[in-house]
Amino acid sequence: MKKEIHPEYREVVFQDISSDFSFKTRSTVQTKDTIQWEDGQEYPLVKVEISSASHPFYTGKQRTLSSGGRVDQFRRRFGDKARGGNRQ
Repeated sequence: MKKEIHPEYREVVFQDISSDFSFKTRSTVQTKDTIQWEDGQEYPLVKVEISSASHPFYTGKQRTLSSGGRVDQFRRRFGDKARGGNRQ
């Protein structure tokens, strides 16, 4: 294997700021923040806006949009303009 081409992995804590969910994994991401983890040691902290704890697909709170309803909405909003307007 070639030397110095592989990234330096280290243990990092990712924290979902919307659900207060955290997990520790290995990553190459650089961060200035740190957090004390459950084992008493301090690790770099990466704050994320969404994770499996808050994503609608994983939480079961996903909204399903009716594609037919969206098309009807578009036609009501734009009418004949979407089809080319006043063609002769």
